[in-house]
Amino acid sequence: MYSVNNVNIYYIVLITFVSTLILVPYVREIAIHIKALDFPNKRKVHKKIMPRLGGLAIYLSFLIGYMFFAPLTTQMISILISSFLIIILGIIDDINPLKASTKLWGQLLVAIILVFFGKIYISELSILGTNIVLDIWAYPISIFIIIACINAINLIDGLDGLAAGTSSIYFLTIAIISILLGRTDSLGFILCLIMLGATLGFLYYNFNPATIFMGDTGSMFLGFMVAVIALLGFKTATLTSFIIPILILFVPILDTLLAILRRLIKGESIGKPDKEHIHFQLLERTSSVKKSVLIIYLINSLFSFVSILYAIGKTDLAILLYILLMIIVLIFILKTDILYKHETKGIFKKK
Repeated sequence: MYSVNNVNIYYIVLITFVSTLILVPYVREIAIHIKALDFPNKRKVHKKIMPRLGGLAIYLSFLIGYMFFAPLTTQMISILISSFLIIILGIIDDINPLKASTKLWGQLLVAIILVFFGKIYISELSILGTNIVLDIWAYPISIFIIIACINAINLIDGLDGLAAGTSSIYFLTIAIISILLGRTDSLGFILCLIMLGATLGFLYYNFNPATIFMGDTGSMFLGFMVAVIALLGFKTATLTSFIIPILILFVPILDTLLAILRRLIKGESIGKPDKEHIHFQLLERTSSVKKSVLIIYLINSLFSFVSILYAIGKTDLAILLYILLMIIVLIFILKTDILYKHETKGIFKKK
């Protein structure tokens, strides 16, 4: 067990925040030197060449936070090994884009190390007082969750500050829930604080107008850490703890599912990139990257608020608010081209 007091909470966030602030300019120069650059094209919003290795600064801040605050355990060693591999995969992809299948195999290797070496997985679920031991299914389910989180954050990284902001909201929400439930002695809580500071520091450079992108180095690493913290939070999970990360990440999870469905409807490969994601649809209607990102921040924050209510036992109110939020999001989806092309009217009409 690990002890974190109120003073340490602020120190952890502050140290990793400042670390990222200091590291990003150096990483930007490295990205330019090794030609890890993002060139404009018809799928992308930016109009000039951008360095895209920013995730390396987040990762280095994570390592600094680990050295100061996290314990050296088997679980932590597995996280360090797996995160190093996901960073290497991301750096290679940021310099010379890899095939989607190649990245998937790399993600699978990372997930296997985390699950089998680190023993970070869901072992059982408790639903309505009934314990369901997952047994052999614990491994594939946990591996799927890791890969799904990596790709969910990777897919939403399409606008300045979107992936970093969404991840920051997630880390902050899990930290708040941990404090409210008295779980500040866990590895997951410490990692939340470390990652919160690191991602907020990166947002200083990445929020619109961005001067650097996180690239796949950053988006895959953030998705990986989101999965790690989620799995650490429900090794033996109640239905409540299992649902909470899904509530917080509702927008990126929904966007990922819709992207897969959209490409299947079109008869395309599920790995084929397009410009029909939720954030792109918002951008078409607001004509502003900043407004689009802030709207998604707001939506994510509302889902996070519902998650906090759910976690502290306000179940009925949380479910009601969750349904209302889902209806709003689904109305937006039906009024846009997220699933299929059609003319839109009224408030959602394209500009």
